Order: sequence, then C-alpha cells, then structure tokens
Amino acid sequence: MKIPLSAAAGLAILLLVLFAAVAAPVFFPGDPHDMVATPYLWPGQDWAHPLGSDLMGRDIATGLAHGARVSLLVGASSAGLTLLIGVVVGTLAGYCGGWADNALMRVTDFFQIVPRFLLAIILVAVLEPSIWVVVLALGVTSWVHTARVVRAEVLRLRNREYVQAGLAAGMSHARIILRHILPNALTPIIVSTSIVVAGCILLESSLSFLGLGDPNALSWGAMIGTGREAIRTGWYMIAIPGAATMLTVWALNVLGDALNDYFNPKLRN
Repeated sequence: MKIPLSAAAGLAILLLVLFAAVAAPVFFPGDPHDMVATPYLWPGQDWAHPLGSDLMGRDIATGLAHGARVSLLVGASSAGLTLLIGVVVGTLAGYCGGWADNALMRVTDFFQIVPRFLLAIILVAVLEPSIWVVVLALGVTSWVHTARVVRAEVLRLRNREYVQAGLAAGMSHARIILRHILPNALTPIIVSTSIVVAGCILLESSLSFLGLGDPNALSWGAMIGTGREAIRTGWYMIAIPGAATMLTVWALNVLGDALNDYFNPKLRN
C-alpha cells in the first residue's frame, strides 16, 4: 500500500517530536525553568538561544524540548487510562447486554452530557495539580467515545459462530472475550488511539494555559500561558509552542486517518 504524503509528513513530525522529547536532557541539560538569558530575545537574535527567550529570560528551545516530554507523557498516559476504561465499559456493556448494558450506558450518557473540559478543571482544582492528577482527570473524562465504539464492535461480534461454538464447548465468558472478541475488535481501538492521544494533548495544554497544570513541569500549554502577557511585544513566545502543539495534534490525526484507511478495505480501494 502506498503511504499518503500527509501520513508520511505526520509520521516525520511525530518522530521529530519523540526525538526532541527523548534527547532533551542531552541537548538541553538543566532546568527549563532557569532564567539563563536576557528577557525578550527574539528568535535568531542570539544564536546561543536560537529560538529566543521569554519574558522571564527562559530559553524557549529548552522549554520546547522539555515541554515535548511533558505533553507526550500526559497524552500517552491519559490515552492509556482512557482506553482501559473505555474498553472495559464497552466490552461489558456489549457482551452482557440487558440491565448491565443499560446501567453502563446511562453512566456513559452522564459523562457525555457533562462537558469534559469543565469536569477536568473541577477534578484538577479539587486535587493537588500534578502531572498524574492531570492524567487521571483527562483519562476519567475522555473514555466515552472509546466505550461506545467498543460496545458497537462487541455487539456485532458476540453472535458470531466462533463465539457460539466457544460457549457450546464450555469456554468461560472471560476466555471468550479475551481470545475471540477483543482481538477481533482491535481495529477501531487502534485507529482511535491516535485521536485520543491528540485530544488529551490539547486538553493538557488548555489546563496548563489556565494555570492548572503541574507547576514543576514546563509544558507547551504553560509556555503559551506565560507568553500571553507579552502577546503584543513578543508574540513569538506564543507562536512557537502553539505551532508545536498544532503540528503534533495534526500529525496524530493524520496518522489516525491513515490507519483507518489501511484497516478499512473499502476506504483503501
């Protein structure tokens, strides 16, 4: 299958962000919160700080690299928690049916009705802001779509011949779910993973922009939030981390579309 140009570009951007996150302690040692330069250095003005400095004198290139670590860590961890909750709820609802399905779907409806960003703000505000509290807040509020997708797949698969044959052979329900249903429902889960990661990165940036992120971890959203005070005199402080966030989210969405095309023969043709 020929890889679309947009998917190749998205993969290249994502690999670049991953490299920046992994290599940040090597190329940019030290604390990204340290004030190491003259404030308001524009990009290219001092090649010791190629992307300039913010209004507090912090190196933007250092913040960008270390911010990639925070954003990817929060995005991946939140997506993992989201998938865990969504897969468990969707599988139980679709396989059990009846009152269990109705009860789980009513819980799902509640989380769908309440704005997830507002609920995430409440959870982070009530608990002490930290990276893992943000992960918990995003994971708890972002699982609804995954649960509905998994439930639909399980409803489609639970009446297949191999499932009925397993029941007739005396296999336990847990074994049937783990060996026959979930492996055949992996495609939509894999496709939605990149979208979930992208959404969690955006939500984390929004929380950090509002000052609800981990104060000890510099993320792209926190850089944007700090730079908004100098939006007229130093708009690059917002533009650089904003562009990094936008390109990363775009890359993840493009890869999600490419995976959907690959796993869906009708779209591929």
